[in-house]
Amino acid sequence: MSKPFLHMKKINKSFNGVSVLMNVSLEVEPGEIHALLGENGAGKSTLMNILGGVFRPDEGTILIHGKAVNLFNPKASQDHGIRFIHQELNVVPDLRVYENMFLGLELRNKLGIVKVEEMCRKTSDILMKLGVDIDPKEYVRNLDTSYKQLIEIAKALLHQSRLIIMDEPTTALAEHEVERLFSLMKSLKESGVSFIYISHKLNEIKQICDSYTVLRDGELVGTGQIQHETLENITTMMVGKTISEERIVHDNNFGKVVLEVRDLTCKGLFHSINFQVKRGEIVGFTGLSGDGRTELFETLFGYRKKYTGEIKVDAKNVQLNHPQMAVKSGIGLVPKNRKENAIIKDLSVMHNMTLSSIGNVEAYGFIRENREKGKFLHYKDLLNIKVHNPNITIDKLSGGNQQKVVIAKWLEVNTNILIFDNPTQGIDVGAKLEIYHHIVSLARQGKGIIILSSEAPEILKICHHIYVMFQGEIVANLNGHQATEDEIMGYATGSIKGGEKDAYQTKT
Repeated sequence: MSKPFLHMKKINKSFNGVSVLMNVSLEVEPGEIHALLGENGAGKSTLMNILGGVFRPDEGTILIHGKAVNLFNPKASQDHGIRFIHQELNVVPDLRVYENMFLGLELRNKLGIVKVEEMCRKTSDILMKLGVDIDPKEYVRNLDTSYKQLIEIAKALLHQSRLIIMDEPTTALAEHEVERLFSLMKSLKESGVSFIYISHKLNEIKQICDSYTVLRDGELVGTGQIQHETLENITTMMVGKTISEERIVHDNNFGKVVLEVRDLTCKGLFHSINFQVKRGEIVGFTGLSGDGRTELFETLFGYRKKYTGEIKVDAKNVQLNHPQMAVKSGIGLVPKNRKENAIIKDLSVMHNMTLSSIGNVEAYGFIRENREKGKFLHYKDLLNIKVHNPNITIDKLSGGNQQKVVIAKWLEVNTNILIFDNPTQGIDVGAKLEIYHHIVSLARQGKGIIILSSEAPEILKICHHIYVMFQGEIVANLNGHQATEDEIMGYATGSIKGGEKDAYQTKT
């Protein structure tokens, strides 16, 4: 019987006396796509950081093709054919595409001069295999997030990795890009390349993976073949209980209109947008990637200054030309890109939590440490944030716990209108449910809530009303209790016509 490509045996790891991994084992065969599953904080990232040479295990053995190896740094891991594509992308925005592809492995001639054209050619060749047409000399900062993701994948392929770790790889990809990625993975699998695939999108796991390993609270709770398991069983292993798929939002007694938008237009991004949100109402905006909804709500948060139309908060016209103006008007935004727009990775968890409401924890120009720590403990318990030390930097937390810190920040600001852009992106099913219940609780307190999400099931689960956008326009306004996933996708893809007014009339 052939040996597995990878065998991690009885791995143990602790941080500051807190056990994070306890006797965890993992096997990956050559040419296998292996799902690594678990809630945020279950130990997945720590295990993969050990495999990637970032952390050293306290105990345990790592074998490649049956031989024990010492992965003492990331380069040692890469030398054994292992490449880690992180959820928080590691591209360098101010370098060109080809420079990112060959960073640290530049091609040089005998005189030490960098061979730019050869690197550009190799970059183009590998990107063509991915079906992507990007100028190798383009600066990465000018690319959409989905293309940055594809550059990371292309880099792993360029350097002939034999095991590629993918952490939430489809988060920023459009549907056709996901299909292209899966097609490529299947092709590489046939050539013997293995994958460890980390995702909270269980339908993707069922579609692309061969086998699975589930961690919970740092321990191995299950492993086996995907084809022999149902998604319900896998979910139960992950969270220790059954998760209901039923709607969790019910009719509230809505209050007055808290936000009204009339004929809002931003040239080239969206046009003639009309909608309103009442107190206690959860309004969803959905569609496909590039539909303009993120840009629309960046405008409402004062990020994009050039727009026409009216914005009213509590029936008063407001001019939102800066985020500070939006906050003063009672609007808060939880953005979809945590790393770039929501956290400061070198600040502590506690400071990130109070950053936007510093006046609540200061007196006479000084931070009141006891008051700030009290806020931290309150939100830690309220949102079930898995962190023991308020002073560690936020980048040490899992993505889901980082997201909870961002939500805590806006809860403390206490705005009457809260916009959540993909609030559960990269978050496990258990934490998703927690966040959904907190959002519903905010609505019951009389907040006006807006949810932006590309996932129709999420929108259907939590929203009273649903606006569907297509090519910068609102094309449907649906009753959340009556809408269906097929109907939403029909409007989002443009296959169902009729426009906002017609769609709304059929539902009321």
